[in-house]
Amino acid sequence: MKGKLISVVTNCVLVVIVLAVSFVGFFGGKAVAVSNKNPNLYYCAENGSGVSLMFNVYEHTENVLKILDILDEYESKSTFFIGGSWADDNVDCVREIYGRGHEIASHGYFHKDHSRMTVEKNLEEIRPSVKLLNMICNYNVTLFAPPSGAFCEATLNACISLGLKVIMWSRDTIDWRDKDAGVIYSRATENLGKGEFVLMHPTDCTVTALPKILTYIRDNGLSAVTVSQNLGE
Repeated sequence: MKGKLISVVTNCVLVVIVLAVSFVGFFGGKAVAVSNKNPNLYYCAENGSGVSLMFNVYEHTENVLKILDILDEYESKSTFFIGGSWADDNVDCVREIYGRGHEIASHGYFHKDHSRMTVEKNLEEIRPSVKLLNMICNYNVTLFAPPSGAFCEATLNACISLGLKVIMWSRDTIDWRDKDAGVIYSRATENLGKGEFVLMHPTDCTVTALPKILTYIRDNGLSAVTVSQNLGE
């Protein structure tokens, strides 16, 4: 357990060093200039109390419902980063997610590339999704995850003006591309420790892998908590 904690802390420190030295955020094989002075950008929770499974949702409503049932079975909580266009077509499901005690967050409205947008264009894409989610759940959304991890300084500044923290991840299961549940499980759990943000999607392979992932979390003295809980909020 000590070794896992050291690994997580080391990863968090490396993220900070990379940002401080290079002023560059990497994602999707390209680089975008990003200031290290922005306090609203998180890759993990350095003093986190648990593990945050983050589900980015733009499709597969039936799998979202299956995931909710599995999370209930393991008495676990998660953060769902929801696309506005999907939420508009799945209001009841959004309310079901929130009603079961999970955190609702924004994933933009139309899954666009935020790294190529001005502050104004970022606001035009993010603000409507936040307003919609707030209205559906009567809840104040405070987190935003950029689709495909694509963001720039304008994205960060837009989120500051909206009162949103920008959330990335400490590990990516790449479940949208790779369909092997065993591979998804390994990516989610290898040397997993407190404070980590694990990126997932409501795919068939994730539904298959999720019970085993949650069993690993439980059996290793960890807990699955929302991103905000992990950040101590």
